[in-house]
Amino acid sequence: MTEIGERQVLKWRVATSFAWSVILLPLSCISFIALSRLNIFHPIQWLTDVLGDVSSSSTFFCLLLLSLLQGVQCAFNVKFYSVVPTIPGSRLSLIGQILLPQHVLHSFVHSLMGVLVFWSCTVLSRGPYQSLAVPCNTDPSDKDGVQKMCLNERYLFLLLTGAFMGYSYSLLYFIHNMNYLSFPIMQQFKYVQFRRFLPLLLHHSCVQSLYLVRNCTALYYFLGYIPRTWFQGILNLHLDQQLPPLDSLFGLLDLSLFYKIWLCGAFLLVTWHIVWLLFQIHTTEDRMFPVQISFVEDAEMCLPNALGCNTPLLKYLAFQDLVLLSQYSKIRRQDVFSLSQPGGHPHNWIAISTECLSVLSNLTARLVAHQEAAASNGRVRFPSSSAELRKSSSSSGTSLDESIDKAGKIAPVSRTPMSSLLKTTASLKRPWDSNSAFASPVVGHISAAQDQNSPWHGSVQSPHVIRRGAKLWTCGTDLDIQKSGSETSSISRMSPRPVSSSEGPSFFFVWYQNRQEQIKNFLSKRVLIMYLFSKHPEASSQELFADSQIHIWALEGLSHLVAASFSEDRMGVVQTTLSNILATLLNLQEAVEKHFKLPHVSSKPARAAQGLVDSSYKTLRFALRSTLKTAIYRITTTFGEHLHAIPASAEQRKKLQQFLDFKE
Repeated sequence: MTEIGERQVLKWRVATSFAWSVILLPLSCISFIALSRLNIFHPIQWLTDVLGDVSSSSTFFCLLLLSLLQGVQCAFNVKFYSVVPTIPGSRLSLIGQILLPQHVLHSFVHSLMGVLVFWSCTVLSRGPYQSLAVPCNTDPSDKDGVQKMCLNERYLFLLLTGAFMGYSYSLLYFIHNMNYLSFPIMQQFKYVQFRRFLPLLLHHSCVQSLYLVRNCTALYYFLGYIPRTWFQGILNLHLDQQLPPLDSLFGLLDLSLFYKIWLCGAFLLVTWHIVWLLFQIHTTEDRMFPVQISFVEDAEMCLPNALGCNTPLLKYLAFQDLVLLSQYSKIRRQDVFSLSQPGGHPHNWIAISTECLSVLSNLTARLVAHQEAAASNGRVRFPSSSAELRKSSSSSGTSLDESIDKAGKIAPVSRTPMSSLLKTTASLKRPWDSNSAFASPVVGHISAAQDQNSPWHGSVQSPHVIRRGAKLWTCGTDLDIQKSGSETSSISRMSPRPVSSSEGPSFFFVWYQNRQEQIKNFLSKRVLIMYLFSKHPEASSQELFADSQIHIWALEGLSHLVAASFSEDRMGVVQTTLSNILATLLNLQEAVEKHFKLPHVSSKPARAAQGLVDSSYKTLRFALRSTLKTAIYRITTTFGEHLHAIPASAEQRKKLQQFLDFKE
């Protein structure tokens, strides 16, 4: 699938969302003008002033400027959207993500846009904040009343707050994954979705504006003299001595100023969130892909090809359409089960089922690789798996090919006893002895309980025996040392003199390892370092299932099609791949269950906070597990005892029987 198809699908959705944003902008401006000139004691005068401001030429100019800013923001939404959320592993990785060049540009442009929005608000409200330079009397004791130009610090503070809010919006945009396209679980009309989110949008914008005004006020209280002095020097302005500065307690008591700033911030956030929300609603709208095509030119936009395209958005829309097809469209399901003419081949079903199984198999492979990495992290690994057998066989002179028969089963391989390995470690005066920081409690426990009757106990007279020390998988160096003659049973410390390569590692290597360990221990005791480098407990699991939305759709679509084929598949095209489908689902179910048994992986989802920004991507793994079990039950309850005729292994038959008996 080329990028032309993506642009063809995306451009009309973006254009529609931008058009609705511009249509709703005058309503936002009228509401802002009415609230900024609120006068409950004189309602007639208030309505007259509002109507006069709305019909002025400056208001139309501000509407044009704000429309252009919304177009820029819509372009940024198109540039940075993603169907897979970004899960930072630590706070340092989050900081690195924020400091990417494209993200820095996003923040800088939004800061300028914030200043322009606040300037437009001052024009719309027609208040006392219109210019940075105002006439004033710098010396109150001067009776002549000579006026000079002074800096309007209130207006400067208002513009700086706009820049701060624009930058804060950009910062929260990436921290909260607002560029992530969250597809709705239930398909609704766009108007219904917008009406459902509108109260949340207003509440979120007003509350967030209040917090941002508080943060900006605190920042200006401590550092406000820097921009004030700089603008005074650049514009050659004086400071009005009759008004208290804003970086003082008396200056912070200006409630009318803070109401104006809060209202401008709420207006900025409401208009920008409306653009973002309409973009989300229109972009995630379902699209119908034809199962069969009549012309070769439209082959790229048919459903089987869209499922396997490399464009993320089109791929997600295709899987979303597959779910809707499998559940609600019987006519389109017949196209999936149909045979090609001429030839009589089920090309549609083979292409759709193959793509779904490929997506699920990739997730299974990722889970297995993650489990193997978690099992080997920071432990003394014994040769029990194929990887360890390969290393053990290479050290003992037996190749791995000789130890594996044609049936794929691993034959017994001669292994070096662990007691000899530990005794070699004890006799070589290694730097990571029992008193060293590199010592492992597992190795120490095993070495303390050595078998005295072992044939490897004592001295070894053959010079051809290769001894391997205990391997710590947290240390990246493996030392294979040859030594002949008698060996002492006591463990002594490393001598300070250089050691030859036949006896052990060099003195420089030992010094480097000890110095590295000391630095690590020193940094681990620093609170700031640990705060930045400490990994989130659920980050690895969330990142592993970050794109699970497409796997959920693949499970739902595939299981619904298989269940519907029991009564609708007249040619039996699904039966040819039913065994492969069940095997893939059972393998994935086993891998998912093993993942939830790993340490630091929660077995229950946390309560999701209800807000404007969707955070359901943090619990996708739980939705995947329940969807997977539901998909298997959907197939087993539909076919029932007929599944016994499907070729499967003994373990898979046992698993299927548990689903048939509703014991899983």
